Amino acid sequence: MRGVVFDGKAVQVVDDLEIRDPGPGEVMVAVGAAGLCHSDLSVIDGTIPFPAPVVLGHEGAGVVEAVGAGVTHVAPGDHVALSTIANCGACAECGRGRPTMCRQAIGKPGQPFSRRGEPLYQFASNSSFAERTLVKAVQAVRVPHDLPLTSAALIGCGVVTGVGAALNRAKVGHGDTVLVIGTGGIGLNVIQGARIAGASTIVAVDSNPAKEAVARQFGATHFLPSADGDAVREILPTGADHVFECVGKTALVRQAIDLLDRHGQAVLLGVPDATAEASFLVSSMYLDKSILGCRYGSSRPQRDIALYAELYREGRLLLDELVTKTYPVEDFAKAADDAHHGRVARGVLTF
Repeated sequence: MRGVVFDGKAVQVVDDLEIRDPGPGEVMVAVGAAGLCHSDLSVIDGTIPFPAPVVLGHEGAGVVEAVGAGVTHVAPGDHVALSTIANCGACAECGRGRPTMCRQAIGKPGQPFSRRGEPLYQFASNSSFAERTLVKAVQAVRVPHDLPLTSAALIGCGVVTGVGAALNRAKVGHGDTVLVIGTGGIGLNVIQGARIAGASTIVAVDSNPAKEAVARQFGATHFLPSADGDAVREILPTGADHVFECVGKTALVRQAIDLLDRHGQAVLLGVPDATAEASFLVSSMYLDKSILGCRYGSSRPQRDIALYAELYREGRLLLDELVTKTYPVEDFAKAADDAHHGRVARGVLTF
C-alpha cells in the first residue's frame, strides 16, 4: 500500500508498505483524508526528534475496516476521526480525566508497519499518511457519515489543539479578551474556540496580510501584522486576558507574556526547537499572570471530537473552510512546500 515515509534523511511516497492485522483493542482504518500539519514538517527538519524510518501523518479520518478483540464502540463501516492520544485508560492521569498526560501515550512509538521486511515506526501513534493505519480503539472516534472525511480529518489535531486550548486549557470566558499570534491551522482554531466561548475581543496577529480575511471569517474582531505592543494596546489598553502563541518563536513567547493584562494567561502552542529557551521579566508575573503549556488542547478525544463534530453540524464550528487545498498523496512534496511557505491554512492529502 501507499504511504509517506521519512528515513531520517529524505521523504518519499512509497507503494510497498505493509501493516499487520489488528490485535486486541486495536482498530484498522482505511484512511480517506489526512491533514498536513507543521508537526509532520518538524519531524522532517529535525525540530521534533523522532526515530526513523517512520510513516508520517497524525491528522486523519477514514473508514473502519476491521477491529480487534474487545472493541465494541466502533465497527467496520463506521466513519472515524483519529486522535493521536493512545492513552491507556488505566493510569492515574487517565483516571483524573487527563488522557493527554498518560505516560503510556508519550515517547513509546510502535512499529505496526513494515517495508521489505524492515519495521517502520508509527508517528504520533497514528501515521495517517498511509492508505491504512492501525490505532488503539480509544483513538478512533465515530463521526457522522455526512461529515466529509476531508473536514473530519482536521478535527483530530488542528481543531482539538486550537479549540481545546481556548475551551479546555485557557477556559476563555464570556466577555474575555483574546490575542492570537499566528493564524495558521492552529491559530484559526484558537480564534474560533474563543468565538464559541463568547470572547468579546479577538485580535489576530500574522505577518501575512492575506490571512486577515480568513481570520475574520473564523471570528477575529481585529487583525494586526505584528504583535507590536503599541498597536495591540490601541485595541486592548490594559492588555489581553489570554494570549496564544501559535508560531513557536521564543521572541513571540516573550511578546505574548508582555501583552498580558492582570490575571492574564499566556498559552504556548507553537513548537520551537527542542532546546530553545525563552526569557521574561519575573517581576511582570506578580499580578497573577500565568504561562501555560498545552498538549493537544488538554482534550478528552472521545468527548471532544464528538462535540466538535456536532458543533460543525450546528454551523457553530468551521471545518470545510479550513481545507485550503486537497492533494493526492503522490503530490506530498507540493503539499509540504505549500504548507512550509504558508500558502495554505491546511492542505489535505487524499487517497
